[in-house]
Amino acid sequence: MKPTTFHDYSERILRVLVHIQQNLDDDLPLESLARIAYFSPFHFHRVFRGMVGESVKSHIRRLRLERAALRLKQSEMPVTAIAFEARYETHESFTRAFRALWGESPSLFRSNRKPFRRNTAPSGVHYDGRGSIEGFTPHQSKGNKMEIKIETIEPIRAAFVRHTGPYAECGSTWERLCAVLGAKGMLGPGSRMFGLCYDDPDVTPPNKIRYDACVEVDDAFAAEGDVGVQAVPGGRYAVTTHLGPYEKLNETYARLMGEWLPHSGETLRAAPSIEFYKNDPGRTKPKDLVTDIYTPLE
Repeated sequence: MKPTTFHDYSERILRVLVHIQQNLDDDLPLESLARIAYFSPFHFHRVFRGMVGESVKSHIRRLRLERAALRLKQSEMPVTAIAFEARYETHESFTRAFRALWGESPSLFRSNRKPFRRNTAPSGVHYDGRGSIEGFTPHQSKGNKMEIKIETIEPIRAAFVRHTGPYAECGSTWERLCAVLGAKGMLGPGSRMFGLCYDDPDVTPPNKIRYDACVEVDDAFAAEGDVGVQAVPGGRYAVTTHLGPYEKLNETYARLMGEWLPHSGETLRAAPSIEFYKNDPGRTKPKDLVTDIYTPLE
């Protein structure tokens, strides 16, 4: 397989950016955007966020608001019509979003004599009425270069409980899993505890996010109740360490997939990422948490 290059990744994301520009009035579902970029839906959004510097949802919303600002300055369209065009159901919700971006209400923005100036964008991409893209510059985070290593791991036999809902609410899922394993004497200081992350909370509705709380077990353990058994796929993984609160894991994912990956010559595999938890969140301050992220590679 020919290695995927930074140019390849940039071209694939650029195709998506152009498609968004040319179809701002459509729904633009994530799955269709992933197909345009030839990425698996498993990983597309994080690659996009890392290279563009904002989520797909935030990017589309900003472009629609930039178009709305131009409508206010260059046309006599009613504010309500402009709000509907920007996909806001009420004048009030449009006003809140517009003020958050431009610092004033749509009516005041239209009436003042200030020249129209676009806000900065991480990737340099702004609304263009011609549906074209000028100045796309893949985003680069400030800070230290990421430390990435590539590891090949064997399949892992794991006891697990599936959690559906926000990641922040998976505590009871872990409690159920640990209660069963603890009662069988299969949980101790050396137990490998990890999570399988199927969905990106930036794009998946909170009530549909899927997450498996897992503990490595041997052949002696059999499924019991809602505690199942699965073989976590082995293979090649890109590995990096996240330091700090779990709430900021998405920032590390975005850098890994949007900054390191395009320069690596590697290709993502359509499988969930694995998060190995190196310390106990019940006994560790959020700033001191350590998580090893394993992202699957072809």
